[in-house]
Amino acid sequence: MGLGIIGWIIIGIVAGWLAEKVMGRSHGLITNLIVGVVGALIGGFIAQNLLGIPVGGFNLVTLIVAFGGAVLLLFLLGLVKRRA
Repeated sequence: MGLGIIGWIIIGIVAGWLAEKVMGRSHGLITNLIVGVVGALIGGFIAQNLLGIPVGGFNLVTLIVAFGGAVLLLFLLGLVKRRA
């Protein structure tokens, strides 16, 4: 079962919101969505290609992977912003 656009939006918003809370940031809903979806792509790539963990569907594993990717994204963006 694949993850449709509505599923991506829901997972993205939740993962982005959780990541901003953990990283101590304050963003809006759209930024949370973008961070969460991009984080899901990053997390999914790492989980599947480097760790061998299959990711797909609307479930807790997908949310955890998206959250991890979103936290990584916010961390890397913080490093870049600090250097600039």
